[in-house]
Order: sequence, then C-alpha cells, then structure tokens
Amino acid sequence: MNTSPGVRPRALLLAPLVALALVLSVLVALPGTAHAAADPITDPIPERPAASGIGLTVEEYATFPKTEPSPGPVTDPRLVRHARINYLSELPDGSGRMAVPDLNGKLYLVEDGTPRLYLDIADTFSPAFFASQGLGQGFGFVTFDPGFKRNGRFYTVHTELASATTAVPDMRQQATTRYHGIVTEWTAADPSAATFQGTRREVLRIGFAGTIHGIQQIDFNPNARPHTPDHGLLYIAVGDGGQGARNTEPQNLSLPHGKILRIDPRGTNSANGKYGIPARNPFTGTAGALGEIYAYGMRDPHRFSWDTGGGHRMYLGHIGEHALESVYEVRAGDNFGWSEREGPFRFEKAPTGPCARIFPLPEDDEQYGYTYPVAAYDHDPPADWNCTSDVGRAIVGGFVYRGSDLPELRGKYVFGDIVDGRLLFADTKDMRRGSKELARLYDLMLYDESGKRVTMRDLAGHTRVDLRFGRDADGELYLLSKANGKIWKVTGTRKFASCDTDGSTLTHVMAGRNWSPVTPSKWRFPGHEAVLAEPGVQRPGPRRPFEYAVLAAGPEYRDVRIDAEVRLDTPVEITNRDVIIVFGYQSDTKFSYVHLSTDNTIYPHNGIFVVNDADRVRIEDQWNGRTGAPPAVTDADWHKVRVVRCASSGEIAVYVDGSKRPLMTAVDTTLTSGRVGFGSFDNIGRLRGLKVSYR
Repeated sequence: MNTSPGVRPRALLLAPLVALALVLSVLVALPGTAHAAADPITDPIPERPAASGIGLTVEEYATFPKTEPSPGPVTDPRLVRHARINYLSELPDGSGRMAVPDLNGKLYLVEDGTPRLYLDIADTFSPAFFASQGLGQGFGFVTFDPGFKRNGRFYTVHTELASATTAVPDMRQQATTRYHGIVTEWTAADPSAATFQGTRREVLRIGFAGTIHGIQQIDFNPNARPHTPDHGLLYIAVGDGGQGARNTEPQNLSLPHGKILRIDPRGTNSANGKYGIPARNPFTGTAGALGEIYAYGMRDPHRFSWDTGGGHRMYLGHIGEHALESVYEVRAGDNFGWSEREGPFRFEKAPTGPCARIFPLPEDDEQYGYTYPVAAYDHDPPADWNCTSDVGRAIVGGFVYRGSDLPELRGKYVFGDIVDGRLLFADTKDMRRGSKELARLYDLMLYDESGKRVTMRDLAGHTRVDLRFGRDADGELYLLSKANGKIWKVTGTRKFASCDTDGSTLTHVMAGRNWSPVTPSKWRFPGHEAVLAEPGVQRPGPRRPFEYAVLAAGPEYRDVRIDAEVRLDTPVEITNRDVIIVFGYQSDTKFSYVHLSTDNTIYPHNGIFVVNDADRVRIEDQWNGRTGAPPAVTDADWHKVRVVRCASSGEIAVYVDGSKRPLMTAVDTTLTSGRVGFGSFDNIGRLRGLKVSYR
C-alpha cells in the first residue's frame, strides 16, 4: 500500500491514504465483531490451527559447539542455551556452504554438516560486544551480498554495551541509550577461503534504550536481479527497543525504531555518509521523516522473507505484545499500527495494573490507513495468567516453500512458534491482503529419521525450543534449535495415518444379526441403517459411552479404515448431542472411540478417547484443555465420517464430510486390535453405508 505525504492520523503521525479493511481468518467469522465497542476481547482468534495431516520428515544436519553469552554473568535462564544459533542460509557463491550465526558471537560456515568457525564477531568487537542480557542481543544476523563470489562482501548485525564504547549512534531512541545495534560490512580478501581475512567498515549504528527488540534481521531481496531497482538494497528490521506497550516511537517517522529500513550499503547520501538512501523509498520526500524507512508501526519485526515464486511477495513474522502473533505482507509505506493496533485490533494499555487490552476496531478505522495481517494466531493464556509472565508464544517467520522435496507444501508459507516449536503453515492463496479474513492456519507434524512421530521439543530436548528456520539455495527447509544447538534438514513429507488398509473390505452388514448392542431393545435395524432409537443410560463401571452396538461380523481389525454416514436425531437445540464410532473394541471396558459432537468446549466431547478398564481418557492432538477440534456435527443432516487407525504406529485420523484434512488426530497404542461399532452417550442417532477396509 503506497502512502502520500501530509496525512497525520492521531497526533503527529503520518499514515497511508489507502485504508485496508479488517483482516480475519479464512472460513471463520470476523473475531470481535460481536463485541460491544467498550468490551475488551479475551479470545481474539477462537479458531486454533487445524490439523493438516501432513508430517515433515527430518534428519539431523549439524551440531554446533557449546558457547556462552559474554560478558557474564547471565541472569536470564532463557539465555542459557547450548548454542544460540539464529539462522541458516546458503552462501550465494555456488559452493554449497551454509552460514550460521551464533548470538554468542561466532559465525560458522557449514560444509557437509560440519560447522567450522569462519569469524569470531565477539572477539573482534571485544570488550564492547554484548550478549548477556536480552534474547536478541549479541551477534544476531548475517547476510551475503548477491555478488559475494566476486566482491567478497557480507553484512552482520551485533550489539554493544553503550558504556563500553566511545562510538556515537547515528540514530537513537528518546530514552537513555544503553545498547547499540551495529550493521557492519565485511570484505573477504578471498571469498572462497575457509576463514575470514579481510577488512570491515561500520555502516550504521542505532541506539536502544532496552535489552530487547533491537535490529533483528538484515537481508537482500532474492528476487531482485542485476540492474533492477531493488538489486543490492539491504533491508533492516529494527524493533521498538522494548519500551513498553505505549511506546509511540514506531509511529514516529523521524526515528528508525519499530520500522523496516531499506538502504543502499554502497551509497553515500545518508546523514553519516556510509550508505545510500534509495530514491524510491516511500518517505524520501516527506519533511521530518527518515528516508531510510520502508515500512513502520512495528513492535518486534523478527523475521522476514520473500516468496521466490508466485507474486514475489515479502512476508514478515511479527512478534506481538498481549494477544497475537501475526504474519504481514509488507509493501512500501505500510503502517502496521503498533502501538495503536495489535494485529487487526485496537490496542490499549489498561488504565491500572500491568494488563493490556485489545478491542474491536473503531467504526472510523479506515481513516488511519493501517495495514493488517494476512495470518495470525493468538496466545490462549491460562485462566490464571497475571499479564506479566511469559505465556510461551512468539512467532518465528519462515518461508514460502518453492523447493522440490515437499510438493504438498509448495506455495505454502511455513513458519512456527519460537517457544514451543509448533510448526504451522498457511496457503498463500488464502493470505489475501486487504481481505476481511485471515488465512486458515494448519499444524504440521514431525517424524524423525526412524519414522517415529516427534515434536520439536523432543528433538531439542527442552520445553523451550528457540525455533528458527533456514533455507538453502534450492529452497529446501531447515529447522534450528538453540536448546541443543542442532539443525535438522526437512527431507520429505509423510501423510498421517497412511497405513495400507486396502486388503479386504466388509460391506452390507446393516442387518441386525450382524450387531451386538448393549441394550437390544433400544435399537432398530431396518436393513440399511443401524438406528439408536432410545437414549442410553449410565451403567456401572468406568465412565464410557452409555449405549453402543458392536459389529460382530468380520474379524478383529488392526490396520482399519471405517467409512460411514452418521446422523444425529437428537434435536439441534440440545448443545451436547453426540454419536460415537467405536474401534479397537475388546470388551465393554476396553475400547477406543471417536466422539462426534456439537460441543467442542468440554472434556468429554468431540474428541478421540480410550477406555482401558478405567474412565475414558482423551488422547487427540486438538484438545488444549479448553477446546478441541471444530464441532463435527451441528445439524440434523447426514455426514460422512472416516476413521483410520494404524495399529503399529498407533496413528488415528478422523475425517468428516469428505475433507482431505483430518478433523482430529491422535497417537495411541493402548489397544491395537478389536472390533468396530456405533453408539452414543445419552442421545439418539443412526448410521448407514458402513464399509470396513482392513489388512
């Protein structure tokens, strides 16, 4: 979105003229529209990422030496990592070497999975180099000039303690400067050498008042070819310095904080004469504005990347404050609204106490010209959250996949959560700038080299993963963790619950002689349906479905696919109406079942459960303690249901209404064989068209 000089929304601040409508999620109603204008929103995005049924297979690529932040001591346990590796990229010289920065001050080049020290940033800038406070302090990033093979140039970002240097920032925050973020240009005498020998020069030095949200990423647009306007221009993501929820500096165009800058590192028309300001930047003609600014209104612009296919769009993973982690499509002149906005909501510091609040957008929002996310997820804090502790949510931006090893993800923006290591994606076709819907998000699973399903926490060996992404020259993806200093290459994809069930098929089994109900008098078998005509009642023993009928025909199944249509005959006015599909049935107190319900907000409903001589236990991935997968059945119509259970892996997938993506997924090996069935707790319903495929 382009802007025009002279527009000043609120006090002092310029904003784009072209206004964009509120963005919210694909297939989901606009969050917040049901709230009164004065009511804070407590759950801005109720719909959580859906199951994709896609798993990434990974293999370990590299392990890095243990490092320590300097200078000590370190008081924040989040900085005590094995190695604070922060990114991976391939050098643009055809050598296949990978560059990996460690925030503790080391630059490694990796060949064939072996990291070798290329340059010691901490030692070079000692004693001013600083990495022992703040999650992003230290040697944060490295990027290589597109012509590195010929010119040997690359660029780094590191932080220094202001009191340990006599250098003066080119720009600084209004509060007292405590740290400097420095962009440095290096020129290697021999670009092919295994260790750096050459010269360096400082390009830009920015002063920060806080320990967090400094210069996060610097990079070149990979789509910019020689002799095109963007070629050789360096993008610099600058955070707001962690100055609190009411920091106005991201909206102040005379400061670089809370902005993405774009500079020409080989130019000289900047105030310090060490770089150039591109004439095409959006604010070069605006009085009082920094010409370096490309986009603004950001809290912590952590990671950005360009789609190397499609429309070559630029995407930013933006770390939120109170409630939201967002993905923006970035264009010149954009204002993302911080700290007036958090994602597509009005942000407000609470009148008293530490809590911030978000509200629906005002009716006159278009006049402010803010740009809103194309995708987002919320924090879902626990009920007893005190508004000050870390809730364990922070987005790490990734890449639109354009490689060849993962065809199922082509055209998908793959990203994740720094803290818990969740892997997510959104289809770029759904990431529509200016839409009233956010793109639907999907979870990705993980499998290790042995084929075992794992999580990033398993791979990292820690509950705090500190996830990062990398990409090589072929567009293939890598996953990084600071927790144990390892990198994994994504080698392929795997469909969840993909065992072979095409050996034998059982059909035409709806006659009553094939069924064994708990209470025969409650059932009708007219020939083509199994009808539970009367609700069940609770029976002695463990908590489990009250009434069901087991299919007595056929064998006990291991790898099995169950296809059928179900209908709930209980009136839709009853919110807790349900039917169940039974599988792995061994006895009345040993079986598994899928609960298909209108209600997904309480523990017993709309999930996958196992009864093993004890009260039923919920086992599916979608339940987070408060809600599960979207309701499976909300009307009185017939619905197609497919349940796949793979005995050896324990993988269970549930599909509804022909969807190619599972509604629910689980892994459980408690009961690896047994019969199938149909029933309910205390409702009525029916099943038809049953087909059981098995091997």
